[in-house]
Amino acid sequence: MARTSIWQRILDHSHRADPYPLYAELRETPVVRAEDGSYVVSTYREIVALLHDPRLSSDRRHLAEYGTDASAEAAEEDSAGLPPTFIQTDPPEHDRARRLLTWNFGPPHRPDRVDSMISDMLGIVTSEIDDFAGKGGSGTTRIDLVDDFAYPFPVTVICQLLGVPRDDEPRFQAMSDAVVKAADPTTGGIAERQRRRSKAIADLAQYFAELLDARHGPPGDDLLSGLVSGEGPEAPMPYEQVLSNAALLLVAGHETTVNLIANGMLTLLRHPQVLDRLRRGDEPDLAARVVEELLRYEPPVQFLSNSRTTLDDIEVAGTTIPKGSPVTLVLAAGSRDPDFVSDPDRFDPDREHNEHLGFGGGPHYCFGAPLARPETRIALTELAYRLKNPRLVEDPPPYRPSPSLRGPRHLLIEIDGVGPARQRRP
Repeated sequence: MARTSIWQRILDHSHRADPYPLYAELRETPVVRAEDGSYVVSTYREIVALLHDPRLSSDRRHLAEYGTDASAEAAEEDSAGLPPTFIQTDPPEHDRARRLLTWNFGPPHRPDRVDSMISDMLGIVTSEIDDFAGKGGSGTTRIDLVDDFAYPFPVTVICQLLGVPRDDEPRFQAMSDAVVKAADPTTGGIAERQRRRSKAIADLAQYFAELLDARHGPPGDDLLSGLVSGEGPEAPMPYEQVLSNAALLLVAGHETTVNLIANGMLTLLRHPQVLDRLRRGDEPDLAARVVEELLRYEPPVQFLSNSRTTLDDIEVAGTTIPKGSPVTLVLAAGSRDPDFVSDPDRFDPDREHNEHLGFGGGPHYCFGAPLARPETRIALTELAYRLKNPRLVEDPPPYRPSPSLRGPRHLLIEIDGVGPARQRRP
């Protein structure tokens, strides 16, 4: 019987609760070849170098060009009639699409977009925590932090940002789940996963097409309206590209933040001294530092599975990755690399010079980072302040199937009640 590789053990769901000892083993060989023929890179400096290396392409069409087993993807995208999303392209195509999206999302053209949503974010969080009070009467209350809080909060926010009706959540969530499943390397070969992903994105794009067709009157102030109305010096974005990128942003805009909030509360409950500091509220920058350390210590995206292709032979840590090879970058392993960060397995929000790979890096640095940071900061701060004596019911909790988008499927917590919302200056 063949010996199970470290990478196979990492993918095995039985290790989902704590993959970090396996990542330490993986880092002993910075580049390994996986059973599917892809190359897995796990050390910090090597990952950073590759994220900035133009010889590593994000355009999945190169997999077909170099004759890998993902050659069916190009035909699948053609049949769907959609161009790749902007994260599946390289500069300069990527840069133009990203500029158009950024024009309607954030600085320097819309510097107030996220800031203007802070009040609404606080209102959503306050309402959801208020609902906890009615679940258990005057005694002990049991809540599922994922279903009751970490999921509905970012879904509501991304719907507001994109201009999607919140009532449509049951419809688009099934398609979103299909996109996430397609990214799971345990669910088939590269070509099969790419076909499923293309189909799921196409279904979401069809949803957005129907949504836009049903709109009447002047454009709204949401991101989708901005893209369709053609604001910006390089506008308009082609209609099909609007659809594919809107589908991507809807999925990415909540799936990862759900994990970040759930992983964050789980970590705080395991580190009650930090939770107490956050509850006291006398350290103005503590919440921001907690979020940055969570992105390093328990990131929602553990690795980018077969998301890059080499355009040339590339030597990495003494190993030559041949031209045309799929590459997986294990961001979570890199962020805990002891050759880069001291005492990496300790959760320490007071860590100085906290550089991490929680949002990736290079040209494809996470587009939604400016939104995910305040969402998580507000969520964890309000939970810490208002929940009375929160404690875990089950540790470790059950985890979602995906090894790459890693987070609790449920996070059961018992509380002794809910305190009043904080008084804030107008």
